[in-house]
Amino acid sequence: MPKRKRGITEDAASRREAIRKRERRVVETEEERSRRLSTMAQRGQDRRAEETEEQRNSRLSDMAQRGQERRTEKTEEQRNRRLARSLDMFRLAVSLAEQPTSSSEYSRLTRIVKIISFKEKPLLRCYTQEST
Repeated sequence: MPKRKRGITEDAASRREAIRKRERRVVETEEERSRRLSTMAQRGQDRRAEETEEQRNSRLSDMAQRGQERRTEKTEEQRNRRLARSLDMFRLAVSLAEQPTSSSEYSRLTRIVKIISFKEKPLLRCYTQEST
């Protein structure tokens, strides 16, 4: 690991520069802000105009891949939550079914268990494996 230099490090210098930029933005007029944003947009257009077809395809592919990963993570998380809720409902229905109840309540619980086990067959297997 290289020795640390005494005095202002690059991190401190870049932090100070960022603070100065923020302070300038606070006092800038609407016209200055518009000009700054327009310049940034123009630089982006220039950069994209200079890139080759291969670079463009690579950039777009990377963007699509990141979006797909975000959607997959979100979908998987939602799926896991849904399965956990269903498993909890199934466990509750089974525990209630094991308690002595009236015949009408028992038939209602039986219908619930049938509905859950029909919708989530993997859950039924999971529950039976856990309880054995």
